[in-house]
Amino acid sequence: MATPSMEDYLERIYTLIEEKGYARVSDIAEALNVHPSSVTKMVQKLDKSQYLVYEKYRGLVLTTKGKKMGKRLVDRHALLESFLRIIGVSEEVIFDDVEGIEHHLSWDSITCIECLVQYFQEEPERVADLRRLMEAESES
Repeated sequence: MATPSMEDYLERIYTLIEEKGYARVSDIAEALNVHPSSVTKMVQKLDKSQYLVYEKYRGLVLTTKGKKMGKRLVDRHALLESFLRIIGVSEEVIFDDVEGIEHHLSWDSITCIECLVQYFQEEPERVADLRRLMEAESES
């Protein structure tokens, strides 16, 4: 099972590979605002856990397991951003809030949130009802 820190790295590595076609230690360090030596240690752990294959000075490649987990983590992040937008959380805090909660929710909770987001997307009048309720609450 991946730790929250491993998840952060996998999510970032997956995103970098999707965007650039590769992820170097220096790219990961810059994206996560950590030292390259920290990235090297984590990449070695991820290699040992079979999420990726790492060869010093040659780069890294996600395994099938790593790609699957990376995609799942990126999707979880996007889902939580959507959920917070729907319920009216301000854009200025959404990213930090997602970073703060994403590792503390079970996959069962994520599935429930996914269903709720889908419901709101299919029933936009419910979103309008929610917004009216929130406005009324803030006025009282």
